[in-house]
Amino acid sequence: MTWVVQAVLSFLAATAFGIIFNAPRKMLFYCGFAGMTGWLIYSVCNGFTGDPVKASFLGAFTVSFVAQIFAKYFRTPMIIFSVAGIIPLVPGGMAYNAMRHIVEKDYLTAISFASGAFMVSGAIAMGLVFAEVITQIIFRTNTRRKKQLT
Repeated sequence: MTWVVQAVLSFLAATAFGIIFNAPRKMLFYCGFAGMTGWLIYSVCNGFTGDPVKASFLGAFTVSFVAQIFAKYFRTPMIIFSVAGIIPLVPGGMAYNAMRHIVEKDYLTAISFASGAFMVSGAIAMGLVFAEVITQIIFRTNTRRKKQLT
């Protein structure tokens, strides 16, 4: 699939979930943009490394970083952008396959899919938290520098 198609589809998915989660209409474009950037970073990283856990971490980090910037700029809560933006990265396919193999009593394959889904979910959570902590540190040091200069 081409990069343009992936960008458009991830943008539409994140925007649609922004609508479902009742994000303000003016912020829907930015919700889609956050999801699109996270997915494109995920896709590039997964193409280079072949590791969906690392790629999910970097994608979630990007979503959270972009959401922090938008939240600061628009003076809205960060969660508006991050929840809708993280949707393209959620490992729904892996979780579905895990449950399907459990129903089929193929437990070894189910454990493989379930552990992959758990690892990707954990990487997403860690990416969101790390980006928030790092941006908070950056914003605080910039605020302190501005106070020192005045």
